[in-house]
Amino acid sequence: MYAELTRFLSAGGPVIGLLACLSLGALTVILLKLWQWRRQRPWPRNIAEQALANLEYGERALAINLLQGQRNYQARLISHALQLLETGALSIEEVKDESRRLARSFVTKLDSYVRILEVVASLAPLLGLFGTVLGMIDAFQAMEAAGTQVNPSVLSGGIWKALLTTAAGLAIAIPVSMANSWFERRVEVESAAMLDGLERIFTLEAKKRAEHKVERLHAQPGSRKAG
Repeated sequence: MYAELTRFLSAGGPVIGLLACLSLGALTVILLKLWQWRRQRPWPRNIAEQALANLEYGERALAINLLQGQRNYQARLISHALQLLETGALSIEEVKDESRRLARSFVTKLDSYVRILEVVASLAPLLGLFGTVLGMIDAFQAMEAAGTQVNPSVLSGGIWKALLTTAAGLAIAIPVSMANSWFERRVEVESAAMLDGLERIFTLEAKKRAEHKVERLHAQPGSRKAG
């Protein structure tokens, strides 16, 4: 197997070496991102929804306790927003700004290194085509040097060696492109979930503060009571 690999690399020339380096780099990024997303899996799976449901029933302390110690970015974001609202020191708009800043930071972390996969997916086929062009040039130069004594097997052998780089480039680009699209979709879904959770929190908080304001107005001396 090692001998076949060495023969394949030598037949493809330096372009195959570059493609091998790209594939190794892409594999490293894919494994890193899979590990990152594995760590992002909440436990239990619907912990954020449970916390939001508790919040809708007015059980903010229970919601905060559920989210404590979670590594999931959505859970951490919701917990952070709830704790800021619990202090009452900031207005809703100020808490929104801080929460959005933290959300952008989390999304940036989730999206880190994904750009490398996009570059590899677009560069690998071009490198493969470049290697094929170089191989074809060498094959036709050999044919020209042979003059009238051209051996068709020499030409066909040079052509298939040249096409190795294109095949290798496509073999790298296809799975890397699929992985890149999957990670980008995961980032989009997670970002949407974060924003949805924040909007639900702030809507409930605005409603709660409005109700408290009405209650205070009714509790003031001389206020007109219903009835």
